[in-house]
Amino acid sequence: NPFDAEPGWGDLPGGRTWGSTSAIYPAPDGRSIWVGERCEANTCGDRPELDPILHFDLDGNLLGSFGAGLIVWPHGLFVDDDGNVWVADARGDGERGHQVWKFSPEGEVLMTLGTKGVAGEGDYVFDQPSDVYVAPDGSIFVADGHGRGNNNRIVKYDAEGTYLMEWGGTGNDDGQFRDPHALAMDSEGRLYVGDRANNRIQVFTQDGEHLDTWHQFGRPSGIFIDDDDVMYVVDSESNRTWGNNPGFQRGLRIGDVGDAVVDHFIPD
Repeated sequence: NPFDAEPGWGDLPGGRTWGSTSAIYPAPDGRSIWVGERCEANTCGDRPELDPILHFDLDGNLLGSFGAGLIVWPHGLFVDDDGNVWVADARGDGERGHQVWKFSPEGEVLMTLGTKGVAGEGDYVFDQPSDVYVAPDGSIFVADGHGRGNNNRIVKYDAEGTYLMEWGGTGNDDGQFRDPHALAMDSEGRLYVGDRANNRIQVFTQDGEHLDTWHQFGRPSGIFIDDDDVMYVVDSESNRTWGNNPGFQRGLRIGDVGDAVVDHFIPD
């Protein structure tokens, strides 16, 4: 581990305290960080007055925030090349949730996918979507299903939000999932899916053709691939008291996608 920890980063407004932090993502200019935060707790369902999407400079100074009253359980976060912020809301309360949101950097709603407050399976219906990723050509990928027994699929849309295709299903064979929890893409356009409850990452073409499976990065809760094809995989669940992925430790594994070797490990 060649990195040093810097605890206490990120100043929140008005005496607000940190709750569960579901995701972070850099802005395209590399000068700021977007954060999904669950309203001082592990849900925003009963705190509609708080903004769950926070924007910080690299020193942790708050630049702005938005999303109050819109999102129940912010989960995956993605920022596209235009600076638009995409958020997967992985729970619902009957009136909100089970959607993917596209916001402008100022918080204007530009697009939604999914049916508000409805959990199910259809071209435009999700059940606890965990993550979203937008490819360079504008194609939108949604990891649909949080937990082992939900939809367990990847859904693809065009840049306008029109349904194109999907793949997956529940299981541990190639192309199947048990809790598809995270999405990332390398410089060659390969899509990486954190198949969390199967303790693996699966690699696909953008049309769902299975290319590879990696177990050496642990039990992935989050994946990020930088411009140099270095992959960062957050494992928040291995070796927990109920026996997930025995033999692995929680932490952050880092390695190049070219050789798939874990070069660094930052422990929990």
